[in-house]
Amino acid sequence: MTSTPTDAGLDRALDDFSDLKPRLFGIAYRMLGAVADAEDLVQDVWVKWQSYPDRVSVRDPAGFLITMTTRLAINATQTARVRRETYIGPWLPEPVDTGSDPALGAERAAALETAVLVVLEKMTPTERAAFILREAFDYPYDRIAEVLEVKEAAARKLVSRARQGIDSERHTPVDDAQQRRLLGAFLRAARAGDFDDLEALFAAEVASYSDGGGKVRASRIPVIGRTRVARYVAAFASHFWTGATIDWVDANGRPSVLLRRDGSVFAWLAIGAVDGEHIDRIFWMLNPDKLGRLAASIGPAEESTAQ
Repeated sequence: MTSTPTDAGLDRALDDFSDLKPRLFGIAYRMLGAVADAEDLVQDVWVKWQSYPDRVSVRDPAGFLITMTTRLAINATQTARVRRETYIGPWLPEPVDTGSDPALGAERAAALETAVLVVLEKMTPTERAAFILREAFDYPYDRIAEVLEVKEAAARKLVSRARQGIDSERHTPVDDAQQRRLLGAFLRAARAGDFDDLEALFAAEVASYSDGGGKVRASRIPVIGRTRVARYVAAFASHFWTGATIDWVDANGRPSVLLRRDGSVFAWLAIGAVDGEHIDRIFWMLNPDKLGRLAASIGPAEESTAQ
């Protein structure tokens, strides 16, 4: 059975889309910080692409699809921002498994770490898009300008402003070995409720963010400052860690941990570091709606450790 020209055209469209799908998801996830929203957006791109009336005349399908994804993500980001104005407590991006299957389509892991995504959330959608295209996908400025429908000088300015925003709230990240060592030290001190050890680990302006989404009990405002955060973490040690086991996972490109109790995941924990000796950000994901996919991708609990 031979394919018709229409079938062949659709097959070609599917091939072009499938080859690029990981990158499209990478853009959408970095823009939206939610896996389901990113998947829905990428699916919307496919629907629009397969039904695009003048598809055969598109000389650069990759550029066309990336432009479509970015512009749809900008619109979706504006809608998501309105929803998050009523979000209960701090909003954190949904963690994604980057250990067993990176699947985010980036040549570089930039704009994927939780600490960076949190800062990007404060920027305008176009600043965020420009930064992601440049830092995560190494797009040249003239192409960024085309995607965002601005002049090249404006594209450069958008990226520059975004970089300044990142730099003003975040120091140079440590390597994975230092990250794991610091997180391990934090886990030991936190489980023991050791105020002195916790305080020694923290930078002066350390901040702790807990995302419960109104679904579970969590701090509804960030806790800031070395002494306050140490006191806060030590205070709930006696009940939070009871019966908890720890699985190390690579999420958002960095070492982090999943916490389970009775076999069920109840939290994800990651840190940011100001240097090789001090922690300046702690991220507690407690919202069950944002834990399911990561837990499923990791699978059943393995032998757990707090090292």
